Amino acid sequence: MMIENPFITYGYESADYFCDRKQETHELITMLTNGNHAALISPRRMGKTGLIHHCFAQKEIQERYYTFLVDIYATKNLQDMVYRMGHGIVNRLKSRGQSAVDGFLRFVTSLRTGISFDGQGNASWNLGIGDIKSPNFTLEEIFNYLKAADRRCIVAIDEFQAVGGYPEQNVEELMRTYVQDCRNAVFIFSGSQKSMMSEMFSSPARPFYQSVSLMFLKPVALQEYETFAKKHFEKAGKEIADGVVSAIYERFDGTTWYLQKVLNQLFATKDNVDLGDEERAVRQIVNQNEDAYKDLLYQLTARQRDLLVAVSREGKAKQITGAAFVKRYNLSSASSVQKSAQTLMEKQLLTHHQGVYEVYDKFMALWLRES
Repeated sequence: MMIENPFITYGYESADYFCDRKQETHELITMLTNGNHAALISPRRMGKTGLIHHCFAQKEIQERYYTFLVDIYATKNLQDMVYRMGHGIVNRLKSRGQSAVDGFLRFVTSLRTGISFDGQGNASWNLGIGDIKSPNFTLEEIFNYLKAADRRCIVAIDEFQAVGGYPEQNVEELMRTYVQDCRNAVFIFSGSQKSMMSEMFSSPARPFYQSVSLMFLKPVALQEYETFAKKHFEKAGKEIADGVVSAIYERFDGTTWYLQKVLNQLFATKDNVDLGDEERAVRQIVNQNEDAYKDLLYQLTARQRDLLVAVSREGKAKQITGAAFVKRYNLSSASSVQKSAQTLMEKQLLTHHQGVYEVYDKFMALWLRES
């Protein structure tokens, strides 16, 4: 199916609008079809979810497996997670009709009263999170369904590191027990916080130690993205000059979503894209989001705002509690910086990897540097 703008910024359309990842697709499918669970790790917006959708769309997966993708990014506890799992599975089964959903409900009896069907047999999810009264019991029911399904299942749990912050102390152990006992399914544990994910799956002290194949997702190669962009511009009777994709790629460290977002803007506004137009496209995107950025800053304390601005001006900030950094940006103290950094990371406004702090939203970072 043709779409108006080939540079998708949300969701997955088809292989035609998916850039490269041939090797990664092959590796991940090979892991899964040979009975291996996978931990897929990369920074957010690098394309993990798109890769999962792309693998699920491949013929060898579609013909042999039931596939489910559950996003637990915003979950705060086990009850939230179980709700998202039930909701995700039902939504996926809806396309197969009432009999498929009925098959699920035969095992997950605790959710039965919250799902109804219209005259055409379409399922309606009428549950709220608070309706999950016994999350441990409902989770067991969900795994009982996976174990009994008439096809092997692939379950992808996106942003799996969230379970590490749940107030319940045994979620990892509980999930490991159920996963280990579920011979009819393989799992993809996808996550964007590398240190947390690596600890969960590589530390001998953690339940999931040596239970998965690790896969670290890197940026798509620049040459592949240049070919991809030129193909779609030319297909639409448009042109994009040499060097434009490279300029975007270098500016945003090859991060897939930012490449897609800027190319989407250029495709929408220009028939002949010249070098330099990418800068104007970035400015347009930043301007479109200015009010949202102002609202975010308004919700922060003065010390948190000061630190966020300081990190944005530094670009890739190191030793933010050191005397030199504190003095250079006129911050209050090392202890206040540490406290503010923790809050900003919890709010997903800052990222921290291998000692380097960055503003999570690269468009917001540009706006902060110039505000």
